[in-house]
Amino acid sequence: MTRTLTLLGIESSCDDTAAAIVRHRPGHTAEVLASDIVGQTSLHAAFGGVVPEIAARAHVERLDGCIERALAEAGICFADLDAIAVTAGPGLIGGVLSGAMMAKGLAAGLGLPLVAVNHLAGHALTPRLTDGIAFPYLMLLVSGGHCQYLRVDGPDEFHRLGGTIDDAPGEAFDKIAKLLALPQPGGPVVETEAALGNASRFDFPRPLLDRPGCDLSFSGLKTAVLRARDALIAEKGGLTVQDRRDLCAGFQAAVAEVLAEKTRRALAMTALDGPPLSVLAVAGGVAANRAIRAMLETVCSANGVRFLAPPLRLCTDNAAMIAWAGIERFRMGLIDDATFAARPRWPLDTRAPALIGSGKKGAKG
Repeated sequence: MTRTLTLLGIESSCDDTAAAIVRHRPGHTAEVLASDIVGQTSLHAAFGGVVPEIAARAHVERLDGCIERALAEAGICFADLDAIAVTAGPGLIGGVLSGAMMAKGLAAGLGLPLVAVNHLAGHALTPRLTDGIAFPYLMLLVSGGHCQYLRVDGPDEFHRLGGTIDDAPGEAFDKIAKLLALPQPGGPVVETEAALGNASRFDFPRPLLDRPGCDLSFSGLKTAVLRARDALIAEKGGLTVQDRRDLCAGFQAAVAEVLAEKTRRALAMTALDGPPLSVLAVAGGVAANRAIRAMLETVCSANGVRFLAPPLRLCTDNAAMIAWAGIERFRMGLIDDATFAARPRWPLDTRAPALIGSGKKGAKG
């Protein structure tokens, strides 16, 4: 299929309500004509994390406004669309259902094709939206609910090299912030505190580095930080500002070192199956962490691999990545109808065995 395509993308898998318009002409870089995202941080702040029922209701209330604003920003109307792409999973099922039902209703009313997109595929294909890189490439998806290494061979071809068996890194950052009485979302706050701390003060573990492979675990690291915090409180009767900063710095350093070593292993594993991959792409909110990004860039430089991280607005949850993944699938003839199901769990690599554990967006796999 060689004609220009313009798709509406809808994303509602967790706590960001988003709509976007993406246009692609074969042989040219894709254009993000509009991207509208409405966060829900203030709605969940009092609860220390995302409340699924509140998130789902907010999506229902906000989706139509997001879509209207995206169309207006792009300067187009529904008649200019070729199809509608929507996140069909994995995610908080109430949120996924909200977006799916909106997309189904619009498609039925407008007579447009539907493309059901795996949220993780949206992240994994983002480097092709932003930089037009060719297949195959290595993707590290590192976010609040997911963490896995993927060899991306095509729009619907993903080979998982490893992933987290419990907490994802972003989830661990949020939990560390909570146990240190820091505000949510925890990632940016912990990073800010860590920049003023001493990363070598505490001897935190580097989980699973003593085992081969690329699987990850951060639950034990989180527990080690908790025990160190409790020991300080028992000794001093509380935490000083510097104690908190040092705990954050030690935790962040451990996460960065684990991801760096697992990335080295992932690059080595791909080299065993054929020519070495020339690109490591990183997506997900944790990719914005400067310390982690610096460690990954060092690994790539040492291995002669290009490091690629899309702009932050396209690393975190957004609808532009869903629209782009929809375009990739639409060109392959992978079109759905109104019978597609919203899925709380949806592995990208269906051949790989399921990983143990679950997080914000369901089982890690």
